[in-house]
Amino acid sequence: MRGKIIILGTILVAFLLGGGTMYYFIEENGKLVAPVNRETYTTGVIQCSNDITIDETGISTAVGEIYDATVTIQNYANNRLVSSGSGFIYKKDENYGYIMTNHHVIDGSEQVLITLSNDDQIEGTVLGSDEYLDLAVVRIDAEHVTQVAKIGTSENSNLGDTVFTVGSPVGYEYRGTVTRGTLSGKNRMVEVSIASTNDFVMRVLQIDAAINPGNSGGPLVNVNGEVIGINSLKLVEDEIEGMGFAIPIEYAMEYIDELEAGKELERPLIGISMLNITDTYRLYQNGIIIDDDIDSGVVVISVSKNSGADKAGLKKGDIIVSVNGSDVSNAAYLKYELYKYHVGDTIEIVYMRNSKMHTAKVTLTKIEE
Repeated sequence: MRGKIIILGTILVAFLLGGGTMYYFIEENGKLVAPVNRETYTTGVIQCSNDITIDETGISTAVGEIYDATVTIQNYANNRLVSSGSGFIYKKDENYGYIMTNHHVIDGSEQVLITLSNDDQIEGTVLGSDEYLDLAVVRIDAEHVTQVAKIGTSENSNLGDTVFTVGSPVGYEYRGTVTRGTLSGKNRMVEVSIASTNDFVMRVLQIDAAINPGNSGGPLVNVNGEVIGINSLKLVEDEIEGMGFAIPIEYAMEYIDELEAGKELERPLIGISMLNITDTYRLYQNGIIIDDDIDSGVVVISVSKNSGADKAGLKKGDIIVSVNGSDVSNAAYLKYELYKYHVGDTIEIVYMRNSKMHTAKVTLTKIEE
């Protein structure tokens, strides 16, 4: 009977041949015989050598670089547990340790309880948070800090890179869970709903490592043990599996000093009220009818007096299509582009009026209290 090639499972290989080296065997009449004696054995899609060493890189060393810096966070209000999530210690000074997590993990908290990797429970103090960034900073006493996370960058990561998370999926009971996967996408634009508005987008990393409620705020880590993101979102539908999202760490670090200081991040305005081009009924209510061939953009409904938009000459019915060269398909994308800038910055807006394109320079203003 002609022999055929099979691959032994790693446990059996280790038992027969010792760890590390994998061999191909011939099966004849249901029995395993000696390793292949030929120089090579071709199957039609894979050419197998006489012996092959497969180097499977584990992540246990990298896990050790972050594990004790990861914490479980429980959010209490009215003496009741409101929510739980994860976080990681990214900094330590003489007096305090500083934990990064998601805004939605600590939102509305009256008390924040931190569980360390050794199961010690201590109280934390929320220093600052922002719902648009979905980031928050919590402080604990320095004496409780045994490890500080290494901060890396997602910019140097490549699609297909191995990544992993450490966190508390489902809640406290499963704290310290490690899940492993792949960096599946970069620069994904995901529309989200937050407390103050339904229109916003986040630029995130896509991963297939398993994340669940409770993983929010935990670290996304590369094989060097460096944090490259903060777990934040997951698509939840019956037909979708393995699509989680993380905030790039370098984006978070741009704002970390302000959050530590408890500053409320100032959002710039152009000074308009607006509707999406697709909101035809509400546009009609405001006396605005859009041509059917226009399917993308933001429609100006009104302009605030003396605002940047007013001074730049924008009017009701104008359709904004780009900000500083970046397309804005709807109000969520317009806000995302605006929030890259600061009060006092001047941006270039391209808009359509009477089927013709126009350009305006708009100076951003602050929200009036």
